[in-house]
Amino acid sequence: MIFLKAFIVGGLICVVGQILIDNTKLTPARILVLFVCLGVVLGGLGVYDKLVDFAGAGATIPLTGFGNSLATGVKEAIKENGFTGIITGGFSAMAGGVTVAMMSGLIVALVARSKDKN
Repeated sequence: MIFLKAFIVGGLICVVGQILIDNTKLTPARILVLFVCLGVVLGGLGVYDKLVDFAGAGATIPLTGFGNSLATGVKEAIKENGFTGIITGGFSAMAGGVTVAMMSGLIVALVARSKDKN
C-alpha cells in the first residue's frame, strides 16, 4: 500500500508542476524554486512531516522534500547551536545529497560528451 500512496502523492506534486507550466507564465526554474520554498515553509510549520509519514518517498523525493529537509536541518541545528544553526543547519542536513548530485553530474559529464549540432 505504501507504493500506491507514494505514487499518488508524488504524481500529484508532478501534476501541480505541469499545471503551473501549462497555465501560467512561470518558467520551469521558477516553479522548481517555488516547490523548494513551499517545502521549506510546510516543513518549518511541521505540516510536511505528516505528508512524509503518509506517503514516504512520494513526498521526500520531489523538490518539496528537499525544502522540507532544509527546514528540518535548520530546526535541529537551532536547537543544538542556537542562532548559528540558521546558517549551518541547511548545509549540514543536505550535504550528502548535494555531494551525490554533484558527483553524479561530474561522472555523466565525463562519460557522455556533448557534440555540436550541424
